Amino acid sequence: MSKPVVVIAEPLSPATVEALGPDFDVRHCDGTDRAALLGAVADAEALLVRSRTRVDAELFAAAPRLRVVARAGIGLENVDVRTATTSGVMVVTAPTSNVVSVAELTVALMLAAARHVSRADAALRAGSWDRSPFVGTELFEKTVGIVGLGRIGVLVAQRLAAFGMRVLAHDPYVQAGRAAQMGVRLVDLDTLLAESDFMSVHLPRTNETTGLIGAAELARVKPSLVLVNAARGGIVDEAALHAALSEGRVAAAGLDVFAEEPGVDSPLLALPNVVATPRLGASTVEAQEKAGLAVARSVRLALAGDLVPDAVNVQGGVIAEDVRPGIPLTEKLGRIFTGLAGGAAQQIDVEVRGEITAHDVKVLELAALKGVFGDVVEGQVSYVNVPLLAAERGVLVRLVIDPESPDHRNLITLRGTLADGSQVSVSGTLVGLAQRERLVEVNGFDVDLEPTDHLAFFAYTDRPGMVGVLGRVLGEAGVNIAGMQVARDTRGGRALVALSVDSVIPVGALEEIERSLEAATVRAVDLV
Repeated sequence: MSKPVVVIAEPLSPATVEALGPDFDVRHCDGTDRAALLGAVADAEALLVRSRTRVDAELFAAAPRLRVVARAGIGLENVDVRTATTSGVMVVTAPTSNVVSVAELTVALMLAAARHVSRADAALRAGSWDRSPFVGTELFEKTVGIVGLGRIGVLVAQRLAAFGMRVLAHDPYVQAGRAAQMGVRLVDLDTLLAESDFMSVHLPRTNETTGLIGAAELARVKPSLVLVNAARGGIVDEAALHAALSEGRVAAAGLDVFAEEPGVDSPLLALPNVVATPRLGASTVEAQEKAGLAVARSVRLALAGDLVPDAVNVQGGVIAEDVRPGIPLTEKLGRIFTGLAGGAAQQIDVEVRGEITAHDVKVLELAALKGVFGDVVEGQVSYVNVPLLAAERGVLVRLVIDPESPDHRNLITLRGTLADGSQVSVSGTLVGLAQRERLVEVNGFDVDLEPTDHLAFFAYTDRPGMVGVLGRVLGEAGVNIAGMQVARDTRGGRALVALSVDSVIPVGALEEIERSLEAATVRAVDLV
């Protein structure tokens, strides 16, 4: 029998091929040569890339036997994950391969910006031995604010604590007790902005985090602030940062990422108080070797049909056919749970009831956690690393199994306790021969709603006219309602409106609804 064909489209560590072993027909091509790439993948079962090879619908159409795409790194900007999923192709990354390298580069940028390393180097090479323009500032006994306390944020905190720095962090999905164990004080963003002498960003780029550090935020910082972003471009509003640096409202910045890359035309590069590098976070010998070894292991597992720890779009391993349809539903429930909670839960119960419990349903617990953490954790979240993510954040997780389900053939519920003692719950089921997904309970209220891409939930005191207010505000905002459920506990008591809509609800519309309904809770959850 012929060996499975594995195509390596970009230079990887020699250890990658060694880790693949003799069981594969390993071929090499230039991933930037489109014609050569499309020809090479015609009979390939696995494709290994870095960041320069474009893996899109055209490539999937040209590779009918392709089973796995492995990105030797973290980012997936060059891989069309949606098309890969619909094509039945697993996508894997190396999510922990570069965490140390990025953390070390963050510290390097911070030191370089604080001590004017780039400018002093350029002046010396130009023949000047004048130290006076380059008086810097020490990190010792200063306050550093870390926005995002994920894997890399924790590593940065540990390294900067060794410099004798006081470490603050803002991350609504990390327990204060867990942060305290690391010697980090968890604060709100306003406090972090006001108190930080240095600040570093470590977040994924999402709709919620894009522009998180903008003009309003930079107006609240100390003029001596040194700001570093080695995470993702766009989290810091670059126009606002340029203005703050130019006007002396921020002292210096260290940047490894830009909103538009390559960032060679960024106006920030013209400023003397900016130290910048061209996306060097993962550019170390060690990170490249770790990435190559990680994806080689994943490819071997994927082609053997085993569980793949770092799969980002599908779950490997042997899963009962009756359980499989519940996986995407449960992950959606996790994302909805996080949206409803708006912060960290101290405990999460994943309750599975009904006939499905005759099988091993552990994967549903993993799917729930993948949804819970997927939108709030820096880096990729996989079915294997989510228990660790929960443990790192001090979240107690329990899988509750009950063969009895009085109202539904099968029922999946996520129930959590927040830091203030309040409870959040969301339940879903699959109905009909087509196994259609339905939300059937939200925070104790019975509903019947399809979990579409855009959802919203409003809790308020029951009284006439509130549904009309919702319709008016959303109509004026150009948001079309696809489905609506209104529930209440008693007449004149607590009420809940659950909506599915066709587009993102503007912030202004949400604020107007909150005012008009005098709503106790306003939550918009976008699943795209």
